[in-house]
Amino acid sequence: MATTVSSAGGLLAMLNESHPALKIHALTHLNTFVNYFWPEISTSVPIIESLYEDEEFEQRHLAALLVSKVFYYLGELNDSLSYALGADHRFDVSEDSDYVHTLLAKAIDEYASLKTKAAEANYESAVIDPRLEAIVERMLDKCIADGKYQQAIGVAIECRRLDKLEEAVIKSDNVHSTINYCIDVSHNYIYRREYRLEVFRLLVKIYQQLPSPDYLSMCQRLMFLDEPEGVASILEKLLRSESADDALLAYQIAFDLVENEHQAFLLKVRDQLPNAKKLHPPESKQPESAQPDPVPVADAVADADAATGSNAVVSEEVQMTDVTQADDSPTCLDPREAAYDEKLTKMKGILSGETCIQLTLQFLHGHNKSDLLILKTIKQSVEMRNSVCHSATIYANALMHAGTTVDTFLRENLDWLSRATNWAKFSATAGLGVIHRGHLQQGRSLMAPYLPQGGAGSGGSPYSEGGALYALGLIHANHGEGIKQFLRESLHSTNVEVIQHGACLGLGLAALGTADDDIFDEIKNVLYTDSAVAGEAAGISMGLLMVGTASEKAGEMLAYAHETQHEKIIRGLALGIALTVYGREEEADTLIEQMTRDQDPILRYGGMYALALAYRGTANNKAIRQLLHFAVSDVSDDVRRTAVLALGFVLYSDPEKTPRIVLLLSESYNPHVRYGAALAVGISCAGTGLSEAISLLEPLTSDVVDFVRQGALIAMAMVMVQTSEASDSRVGQFRRQLEKIILDKHEDTMSKMGAILASGILDAGGRNVTIKLLSKSKHDKITAVVGLAVFSQFWYWYPLIYFISLAFSPTALIGLNNDLKVPKFEFLSHAKPSLFEYPKPTTVPTTTSAAKLPTAVLSTSARAKARASKKDAEKAIAEKADPSSGKGKASEKDGDSMQIDSAAEKKAEPEPSYEILTNPARVIPAQEKFIKFLVDSRYVPVKSAPSGFILLKDLRPSEPEALALTDSLSSTAPNATGASATGQQGSASSMAVDDEPAPPQAFEYTS
Repeated sequence: MATTVSSAGGLLAMLNESHPALKIHALTHLNTFVNYFWPEISTSVPIIESLYEDEEFEQRHLAALLVSKVFYYLGELNDSLSYALGADHRFDVSEDSDYVHTLLAKAIDEYASLKTKAAEANYESAVIDPRLEAIVERMLDKCIADGKYQQAIGVAIECRRLDKLEEAVIKSDNVHSTINYCIDVSHNYIYRREYRLEVFRLLVKIYQQLPSPDYLSMCQRLMFLDEPEGVASILEKLLRSESADDALLAYQIAFDLVENEHQAFLLKVRDQLPNAKKLHPPESKQPESAQPDPVPVADAVADADAATGSNAVVSEEVQMTDVTQADDSPTCLDPREAAYDEKLTKMKGILSGETCIQLTLQFLHGHNKSDLLILKTIKQSVEMRNSVCHSATIYANALMHAGTTVDTFLRENLDWLSRATNWAKFSATAGLGVIHRGHLQQGRSLMAPYLPQGGAGSGGSPYSEGGALYALGLIHANHGEGIKQFLRESLHSTNVEVIQHGACLGLGLAALGTADDDIFDEIKNVLYTDSAVAGEAAGISMGLLMVGTASEKAGEMLAYAHETQHEKIIRGLALGIALTVYGREEEADTLIEQMTRDQDPILRYGGMYALALAYRGTANNKAIRQLLHFAVSDVSDDVRRTAVLALGFVLYSDPEKTPRIVLLLSESYNPHVRYGAALAVGISCAGTGLSEAISLLEPLTSDVVDFVRQGALIAMAMVMVQTSEASDSRVGQFRRQLEKIILDKHEDTMSKMGAILASGILDAGGRNVTIKLLSKSKHDKITAVVGLAVFSQFWYWYPLIYFISLAFSPTALIGLNNDLKVPKFEFLSHAKPSLFEYPKPTTVPTTTSAAKLPTAVLSTSARAKARASKKDAEKAIAEKADPSSGKGKASEKDGDSMQIDSAAEKKAEPEPSYEILTNPARVIPAQEKFIKFLVDSRYVPVKSAPSGFILLKDLRPSEPEALALTDSLSSTAPNATGASATGQQGSASSMAVDDEPAPPQAFEYTS
């Protein structure tokens, strides 16, 4: 019969006995009942402690365990852990109790904290208590033995135990998925860049030991580690393989790396590959329809001849200079070498970015759905005297047609365009660079009419010449190998500050992140002329050139910013310095500290950008805290506004957090802080259509301050880009709101400008692009982040608006075969088509009737009308009773009602729950999860991906292939209006703005 113990007094008395057996008996039973009697036992803690300290007492570890438990119940966790360490093996890590769980968590936190301090301050690891290390090791071993690999990985990463991390990964059931879990944990929870890179090095080492490595993931990690040699050796190995699938995998790896937009790294990889022994001519040329004649923007004349000025000679010259010619003739190779050689040529085309750009250009041109009627409405509603709105319309057109090569609107409105003067002319010319972005072969010939001819003083407008050089930078952004030299010469051969301004911006864009010392010195020479206009662009350009290098040259830039008196130069340098520390995280802390403590508010403003870009996409708590501190405490409105805006860059990898963090700031009394909150949400939630973001921005679009409304409208467009009205009804409301603001004669200029820009962003790239700051492999898209950072400077300098086009990412699925051609095949979107369809084109109101006055109605007329309607009703009832009687006898009056009925019948048909798409197709981010390949499809992807460039295995190679995106599909040259006669845009959108249809083709009449 069990006895119930009601007090620990008897057992505690035994502790004072001299015989060890009695003490052991007491300790054993007290340990069992400690959770009931710990208040009593706590009075005898000194006696139990003395037993633990007695080296000769054989159960001293049991005494330590009992003391540890008593302290645990007393809430003294530090003392409890200290005695648990003394309990040695008696502290059982496998015990399932609150006591063990709490102390293990405490032990892991303590150990992780000590390991982190040791790593950061270079202490010797000997300062860590070996007993603490033993407990954590026992815990890790138990997790691995029990198959709880994810738990072991989390603890090992937190405690910096890479040996245990390796053991957990190798012993796991599915090594590939475990490595992917490690990568996700590293991105989301490791806040120190150096340590994250250590983990990636370990993962690459594990990959190399596997019998079948995941080369796709491995190359992404090598890119993070900046090891181009490793990537090049993997690509070469795959290309030399006998298997056709390996070559497809190599191409897929290259396309995935190009998506990260790291020009300098990709060029290093390309240069590491061996040279081809035989030169191949370029496989395909740019689509002819994507090669319109230059638009006479700067010197626009009203006569029609100007619209179609030809430039064939220049084009030919440029193509001669652009294509590298071979000195030696092709050598004879055996078939295997020839095949490898061909693969190598294709690979270099992908790594240089040319293949991707060409395919994207063809896609955007062929699928262009921009609505020219929106632009016509904006143009008609904007007063000619208002130069801000006039320029904003030109910006909106450029963004709406970014990358599509369609400049119909400009060609049709040359007279209106010619009113742009000075810097507006600069912007109008630069806009062509956005429209023709990616025209690497024809870029220079397109811009030739406006480029500086034979140095300074050639008679052209310096504004259009400067704009043309800026346009060249936008066309070749991040792919400037072919144009860098020309831009350098243009910069070298002019002293006109407007042309220098354009050349600096163009050169920075073309040589983005290449850290070329010679180019840096040339730009520095422009900076040292101390010209405010040229110096501002030089400062930004130096940053673009050195982006992410953490170069010591930032020190020179900072020193000059302290010397010069020009605010514009200081502002350009402040942003440039911030760009140099892009992605360097804790490495940039010294420079950030220096800038944020500066007395000059412009440099503190640069410090906010430095914080934003150094910690971009990391959601780092320290960076968020610092930015929030400046957002509420700095004396300068500029600094406060930028501090809030910068939160958008830090948080874009976790967009759901942003609306929550900036909610209170969006209700601030300070309009600058509200503006910053709007743009922070716009940047971090761009392209997501996030409901919380839209809800936060909605009240700000009708704010009392004009510039806050402007920022909110632009931010809302960024969030809503590629979101359909079917998936969120607020998209339609927002479009109507924009139209109302633009048409309202009494609306202020700032809001109107915001609404016009928002219209351009909402329909960007022919409604086929979104704003995307992260690639599918969770790598930040450098060009996109930098583009948005410089775009946010438009507050001071409107021409920088065009930088937003760098963040545009095509929403396309483009499947490629092993020849890198685009085969036609069908795949499935398993969702209602209306959810992801293009917005409906706007229509011209059919009648412009004036408001009707109330009409007098006579009583006799009313009675006659009533009799007629009664007769109609009786007739309708009779026809329903005998349907044959009414057949074919419907009066003209009935015609309307019949049409309505038939429309209603059509509407009643249920919408299909899926849609069949044909490669290449528009696939927007929200649609990606519904994309599936058909079961009996001829093509299967090398890696399952819902969008982007996907390499396809052909399961029926003997059958003939039908190809899409071929030159023949879009080979019609542009007509006088610049619209392609075959492209979808040519027929629809040019008709939308014409007052009457085009005359029919010539024909012969025969009777």
